[in-house]
Amino acid sequence: MDYYPDLDLFARTELLQGTPPDALRVLQAWAGRRRLAAGDILFQQGDRTTSLFLVIAGRLRASQMAQGGQQIIIRYIGPGEVAGCAAFVENDTHPGTVTAVDDSHLIGWTSASLRQIMERYPVIAINAVALLCRRYHEMQIRLREVSTERVERRIGHTLLRLAHQSGGRTARGIEIAFPLSRRDLAEMVGTTLYTVSRIVSVWEERGIVSSGRRRVVLCKPHALAAIADEEE
Repeated sequence: MDYYPDLDLFARTELLQGTPPDALRVLQAWAGRRRLAAGDILFQQGDRTTSLFLVIAGRLRASQMAQGGQQIIIRYIGPGEVAGCAAFVENDTHPGTVTAVDDSHLIGWTSASLRQIMERYPVIAINAVALLCRRYHEMQIRLREVSTERVERRIGHTLLRLAHQSGGRTARGIEIAFPLSRRDLAEMVGTTLYTVSRIVSVWEERGIVSSGRRRVVLCKPHALAAIADEEE
């Protein structure tokens, strides 16, 4: 069954904010729909870029495979965010693989349609530049962390970012609202599963975090922030 978001939801996405309602109706009519089950692949690293997608519901994981076979998780893509930014660049390929973490509903446009859309509605072209700048800034921060910070700080910063992006308050603390294993965390931070398990186990003993069944709860986010911001 196709998923048709209302225009208010459509207008809150990072690409379409500020777009007039009449334009949103046109864009909704032009869009194609995709539904992914958890584990389904939207596109593979190196695939030719043919479309760009907005996540309406669910969550995706963008990852890259290094030459040595190590998988690196680049980011998680949640509701309102864009998957397939390479479509903004003509004749490009996808730099990574995007996989559904949860059951997900997407709306997308072909690369050719996207160029027509941005020419017809300049606000969308401006939004596209802004979101690419945000992704670039995010990658600069990640690179600095990997290059200069101890692994404890990197894990702390990563968990705090994920909690900010998709955390929900529970009786135990702030729960990251999608499946996240210790291996996933290691692939985001750029370290080994053993190292992440050792550090997270210590934090669990201190009551800072709680993890299990691929769920992570920040029980004492202020204590985690203190670790993340601790001077080298």
